[in-house]
Amino acid sequence: MEIVVITVLAVAGTAVAAFRFYWYRNIHWYDKYEQALQEAGAEEKQVQLPNGNIINYGEVVNDNPPLLLIHGQMSIWEDYALVLPRLSQNWHIYAVDVYGHGESSHDESLYYLDTNGDDLIWFIDNVIGESAVIAGHSNGAITAAYIGAYGGRNIAGVVLEDPPIFSTEGEGWEQSFAYLDTYKPLHDWNQSGRAECWEAYYLRHCCWGKLFMAGAMPWIADYAERQHQKHPDQAVRIGFLPSLMWYVFEYARNYDFTYGERFYDLSWNHGLAHREILSAIEVPCVYIHAKEAVSGNGIYLCAASREQAERAAACIGENCRLTETDTSDHVIHTVHSQFYVDAINSLQKWGTYAE
Repeated sequence: MEIVVITVLAVAGTAVAAFRFYWYRNIHWYDKYEQALQEAGAEEKQVQLPNGNIINYGEVVNDNPPLLLIHGQMSIWEDYALVLPRLSQNWHIYAVDVYGHGESSHDESLYYLDTNGDDLIWFIDNVIGESAVIAGHSNGAITAAYIGAYGGRNIAGVVLEDPPIFSTEGEGWEQSFAYLDTYKPLHDWNQSGRAECWEAYYLRHCCWGKLFMAGAMPWIADYAERQHQKHPDQAVRIGFLPSLMWYVFEYARNYDFTYGERFYDLSWNHGLAHREILSAIEVPCVYIHAKEAVSGNGIYLCAASREQAERAAACIGENCRLTETDTSDHVIHTVHSQFYVDAINSLQKWGTYAE
């Protein structure tokens, strides 16, 4: 009996220690980002444009060709941290905060594709000052496409990382994961009077929760609200869930939720057609598409369908290489980081930088 008791206690102790370690790693998810930023030697800087707008950015200085990184919705430039050490082996990196995010200007008159795109073209011409490759993620990829189309002589190539192409013009929009998981809850929260924190409201109404954890989401949302009440000046952290499910809460602390309304009502495009933008791209372009996935009830669990991606590549024409990951994970630069780095590095062997 003694041996049984000791064995049970040992197993229980091991389980508790393992769970404590799991919890600690989730809560301290950003540690590896900070380590990567230090390894790459990234420096945070700001520039004020002649129109008074502020662009906040991170830079990894070296003698390599320049690469401009543009993050997606509800993110910040540091989201690229984990790939910066590898990218900096081949690129002089500039990673910007999009307007309404991070430390760049927060002004709802700026939350349009062409407005931010034109100011980033100024950034390329006046801060980078030479021919650069532009890589964007999600709606940042659509901004990268705009810059690739209209940026002029200093655009060497474009990388489009899983853009919500055509869908953010309204094509199947209300059946898309992005709309149901982010933009509708965001709009409804904005209209609700914000009786509870964004994190709790999101967890209570998010699409992935309803699809995969419906029974657990109400009490997880309640937990998030309690954490917010205890630490109102901090992002909500949920140690018992993988950080990939909630790390964006940290970024949302410096996010203007008015920005998301531009996608809820489809006004972010500012009257510009994706087809026309894509057709105007003449520089080498790599389109990285996350594998198409559809839930059992017909919700598109991807930024764009395979058909939409192929149609986008066809608009760009022979300058475009369409490549696809083997999963539908949207943040390719994190989940498939080497695949992403290889795709960007391929532009040094193709186009402006090819010998």
